[in-house]
Amino acid sequence: MTQRSTTLADGRELIYFDDADTTLDPHAERSVDRRTLDPRPETARMRQDVLTGEWVSIAANRQNRVFLPPADQDPLAPQTAANPSEIPALYDVAVFENRSPSFGPALEHPEAPAGLDDLRTVGLERQRASVGRCEVVCFSPEHDGSFGSQSVSRARTIIEAWAQRTDALSRMPGIEQVFVFENRGQEIGVTLPHPHGQIYAYPFITPRTSALLRSVDAVGPTLFEQILEAEQAGPRVLAQTEHFTAFVPFAARWPLEIHLLPHRHVPDLAGLTDAEKDDLAPLYRRLLRGLDAVYDSPTPYIAAWHQAPVHEGRDAVRLMLQVTSPRRAADKLKYLAGSEAAMGAFIGDVTPEAQAEVLRAAIARADAAEQAPAGGADLTPAGEADQTQKADRS
Repeated sequence: MTQRSTTLADGRELIYFDDADTTLDPHAERSVDRRTLDPRPETARMRQDVLTGEWVSIAANRQNRVFLPPADQDPLAPQTAANPSEIPALYDVAVFENRSPSFGPALEHPEAPAGLDDLRTVGLERQRASVGRCEVVCFSPEHDGSFGSQSVSRARTIIEAWAQRTDALSRMPGIEQVFVFENRGQEIGVTLPHPHGQIYAYPFITPRTSALLRSVDAVGPTLFEQILEAEQAGPRVLAQTEHFTAFVPFAARWPLEIHLLPHRHVPDLAGLTDAEKDDLAPLYRRLLRGLDAVYDSPTPYIAAWHQAPVHEGRDAVRLMLQVTSPRRAADKLKYLAGSEAAMGAFIGDVTPEAQAEVLRAAIARADAAEQAPAGGADLTPAGEADQTQKADRS
């Protein structure tokens, strides 16, 4: 795979990743971004919630970001004379710095956090600069789609981009954790239908990972090994390959929830071998296509790659994918109301074991549809009413 780095008109970095089987001319120069752009926004501020010790970034520059533009004004499509988008040239996969970042654009700042001890100190009205970096990962030049709709070759390119960006961001000053994710569907709050994901490089360790580190302290450094062994021996496994196992977790919070773990300890995507990346590309794509086959329309989801912090817990925190969807029936969503939103205490709508049955059947349907001749299979389940009843059980 070829990687090429350039800059946009306002100085933001743009990186092209070409597929191994790309149809793009490997010797052609990529177009130059000739737009006239406003200067980049000031780095946001983050404030500490004294009640929890957590940090909240106040990024007011994001308030006016693009919202569901028409296809001919897609800001993630290749530029045309009529569409001055973010990417000047035709591409396979493209990664660029977000124009409206939640963290950054500065990596160093006079009011940046002075390390993790500074961030863990709790007090009234504490503020710091929201240093860091936010990147957009475009999976395809096409206007519509998701990770699951890409080819296996393209999926492998995207994983390579994630791994390389995780490594590069982890080496930048002030970065404590790198988070790779994809939001899919308007129900999740997606503002661009273009197939893409994002990468956040935080100046702190996130609350979810901080809680995980406490669990590692309580259970021991073999926590993930124990989880993997228990799930592999149980009824919730969805798929297993040479290097990975996917399953519905024992205490699933969401109506549809998939976790995936590598079989060996690896702290982040950058630590995967080429063989593991080759194994992951078709497996991850298969899981998402199965998720879309649960009902007769695409499933909204958040696909979150939980990675070890840059400096802490790297011998104990294992790379883990968590895909969650609020869809609890064909026409119903789970909303976070009183207990979940206010207290963080989730109530499951369906047993994880029933979830696993539904998802295994959906993955099988998706597999059959992909293997069948064009027009020869339908992702809609023959017994959808029965599956819907299982997913809607509360």
